[in-house]
Amino acid sequence: VHRLRSVDNLFVVVQEFQDYQFKENKEDALKDLEDLVKKLPWTDPLKVWELNNSLKKKKTKRKKHNLQSTASKEKLNNDGEEEGTDEQDASKQEDCAQNAAGVEPVSQQDTEEPQGVASRNGEEDNEQSYAKEELQAGSGSETKAGEGKTGEGDAKVLKFRVTCNRAGDKHSFTSNEAARDFGGAVQEHFQWKADMTNFDVEVLLNIHNNEVVVGIALTEESLHRRNITHFGPTTLRSTLAYGMLRLCDPQPTDIIVDPMCGTGAIPIEGATEWPSCYHIAGDNNPQAVKRAANNICSLLKKNENKESSTSLGIPLDIIQWDICNLPLRTGSVDIIVTDMPFGKRIGSKKKNWDLYPACLMEMGRICTPGTGRAVLLTQDKKCFAKALSRMGHIWRKGQTVWVNVGGLHAAVYLLKRTWERAEEKRSFW
Repeated sequence: VHRLRSVDNLFVVVQEFQDYQFKENKEDALKDLEDLVKKLPWTDPLKVWELNNSLKKKKTKRKKHNLQSTASKEKLNNDGEEEGTDEQDASKQEDCAQNAAGVEPVSQQDTEEPQGVASRNGEEDNEQSYAKEELQAGSGSETKAGEGKTGEGDAKVLKFRVTCNRAGDKHSFTSNEAARDFGGAVQEHFQWKADMTNFDVEVLLNIHNNEVVVGIALTEESLHRRNITHFGPTTLRSTLAYGMLRLCDPQPTDIIVDPMCGTGAIPIEGATEWPSCYHIAGDNNPQAVKRAANNICSLLKKNENKESSTSLGIPLDIIQWDICNLPLRTGSVDIIVTDMPFGKRIGSKKKNWDLYPACLMEMGRICTPGTGRAVLLTQDKKCFAKALSRMGHIWRKGQTVWVNVGGLHAAVYLLKRTWERAEEKRSFW
């Protein structure tokens, strides 16, 4: 599950309520949330949390820790994907989770449907670097997270925090009030210690209108920054970059270009996940090119530090260029994936009216007729639609996916290159 590339955060669902009836009075509504803590089936989700920590610890410090058995060692070497290990480890850690967390076994609720693992797109946490095969050693809380296990017989008191994400205008309480009261009840129920920064367990209370989901976080920090160390004003989330690349279905030996790469989130994600393609990144801003180059260097260093030191670099080059006059041969590129300027933090809506048609024309020139495709992200949808209607002879719209980019309602467009021959260098300026 940790290898899902398009998910920001992971959590195990404790219980989900599709139509939760909140009381109109604030005190009553909050009292209901407090009482809910005692009724929830915590046992299985805490087992999953415990198992998740044990897998992460073994992957991070495999040399230092003795694995529980040779069987689990063999299974873990296969990336822990086989279910057998999960079940064995879960049963072994059942007591640990209960002792450490003070969980009363909830037998009558054990018959309920199995817990699912879901993604949460909540708040942005600190940086977390995930290597593809191996988890690099992370923050201090990662090492503490597994120490709830009863090693010497004495259970360590776990530290926890409650995070509430609330949406909807019919609630009588704020998210802070819900987190405070729900957290108080969790503390009373488990005898855990509240700690907002240095916590072992993060309990999530997601309230969306009448839908309530209670979960336990499996990721300490958001996965969306996994390959980026140098950020710019409009750095794209790695998770969104991955989704855009997947949309254009890259094939081995494809040449993939990001002509407005910024800090390089898209080409870096592409080179990491599709190493059999060749990736070219470029931008007209020297500062952006420098940041992207630094991000590539960081990734190369990270690859060198991995246990298997056979990495020979990544199939990615970066260059400074002008989007309207690219130094690439006509029809030489298979795929173009880029984040177009929204006209907010970079550029302006007015400039986009000239820039977008010029971009589409030049992209059409370098893209292979008939088979080439482009995946473009923009929030300036009106301007893009107008530009696309002018370029209908070169580009056909295949699919539109609506996305939320930092609260902005944006769109990802999949375009197919027609067989029409594009005009050679034509200036719009």
